[in-house]
Amino acid sequence: MAEAHELKFKDTAARAAAAAACSAPPPAEAEPGDLAGDRMVLNVGPSHPATHGVLRLVIELDGERITRVRPEIGYLHRGDEKIAENCTYTQFIPYTDRLDYLAPMANNVAYALAVEKLLGLERQLPPRCQYIRVICAELARLSSHLLGIGCYAMDCGAMTVFLHTFTEREKIYNLCESLTGARFTTTYTRIGGLARDLPPGWVEQCRQFLDEVVVNIEETETFLTRNRIFMDRTQGVGVIPREVAIDYGLTGPNLRASGVAHDLRKAHPYLVYDQLQFEVPVGTRGDCYDRYRVRMEEMRQSVRIVRQCLDQLPDGPVNAPAAKVLLPPKARVLTKMEELIHQFMNVTQGVNAPPGEVYFAHENPKGELGFYLDSRGGGTPYRLKIRSPSFVNLSILSWLLPGHLLGDIVAVLGSFDFVMGECDR
Repeated sequence: MAEAHELKFKDTAARAAAAAACSAPPPAEAEPGDLAGDRMVLNVGPSHPATHGVLRLVIELDGERITRVRPEIGYLHRGDEKIAENCTYTQFIPYTDRLDYLAPMANNVAYALAVEKLLGLERQLPPRCQYIRVICAELARLSSHLLGIGCYAMDCGAMTVFLHTFTEREKIYNLCESLTGARFTTTYTRIGGLARDLPPGWVEQCRQFLDEVVVNIEETETFLTRNRIFMDRTQGVGVIPREVAIDYGLTGPNLRASGVAHDLRKAHPYLVYDQLQFEVPVGTRGDCYDRYRVRMEEMRQSVRIVRQCLDQLPDGPVNAPAAKVLLPPKARVLTKMEELIHQFMNVTQGVNAPPGEVYFAHENPKGELGFYLDSRGGGTPYRLKIRSPSFVNLSILSWLLPGHLLGDIVAVLGSFDFVMGECDR
C-alpha cells in the first residue's frame, strides 16, 4: 500500500518536512532521439477535453514513455493587455471577468485593488466594502476549486465526483446572480467600491450554502482521498521538488503542494485578511495527489474565512468617499448640473490617474494574479501587464512531463487546474 500523504500548515516543522520530502531528483529527460527510429511525435490538444481548453502539447514518445514536450499556446489570444490601453480604467473591468473565467469576482477585486493603489485609495475603502470583497474572492476560490477537483476526478475516471461538486458550484452561481445580476461574468467590483450593496436576505442564503458545502467537501473526500484507482493515478506522479517549483515561479496550490508555505494573503496582507484567522495548507511531496489535497483543505479554509466575514460584517457605505472616482447617484445626475458634468467626464474620459507605475498581486484560486500599471496621467493606462498564474504554472511542463508515461499526462494536467482564458490573455 502506498504511503499516506499528509498536509501540514504554515510553521517551521512543516517547511522542514516539506523540504526533506521534496528533495527527490527531477525526472530524467531523454536525450534528443532520431524520429525516424523508435520515436514518434504526438499532438495532445488543442482540441482535447483533458487539456481544459486550447492547450497544445507536442510530445515525443519512446514507446509509452515521454521523452520531450513542447507546450504551444496562443490559440485563444485576445490581446487584453493591448485593449486596456484603449479603455478607461473602469471600462476594462469586464475584461478581467474573461481572464480566469471560473473566478470572475476574484479577478475584479485584484484589478480594482491595483487601480486603487495607483490612485492612492487603499486606505479610503470603507470596512464594509473590504469585507464584501473578501467574501467575493473566497466564494470565487470555492467555485474554482469545486470545478477544478470535479474535472480532475472526471479526467481520472470518477464521473460521480464531478456531478457532486458541480451541484455546489451552482449554488455559488445562485448567490452571484442574486448579488451581481449575472452568473458567469459578474463585473461587480468598481474602482473605489462595489456596484451595489448586498441584497436583503443574501447573508442568510450564504450561511446556508456554507453549511451545505462543508458536507459536500467531506463527501468528496470519501470518494477520492482513499480511492485506490485515484491514488494509483496521482501518488508519485508529477512530483515537483520545492526548489524547482520556486525556480519556475509556480504560485498558488501548485507551489504550496511542493512544501512552500507562500500565500499572498499571509505574506502581503490586503483588504481585511490580516484580521481573519485561517491556515495555509502545504503538501509534503509535491505530486498530483498533494495538489488535490491542498485544494481540498483550501476550500475548508475559504469557508472559515467567509463565515468570519459574515459574522464581522459592519454596516456603512460600500464606496469610497472620493467624489471624483465613482459615478454619482442617478437621482442627482438627473437633477444637478455638477453631478451631470461629473458623470459625463468619468464616462467619456475616465478617472484622472496620476503618472506612475504600480504592481499589485492577488492570491487568486490559480495562484498569483498580478496587474502592473504604467500611467502617464489621464483616464487610460499607458501600459497594462497581467501576470496570470496559469501561464507561469504551465511553463514547467517541459521539465515535468519527460520520463512519465503517456497516460500520466491527463493526471498531471488536471492537477495543475489551469485556465487558458488567462494563459492566452
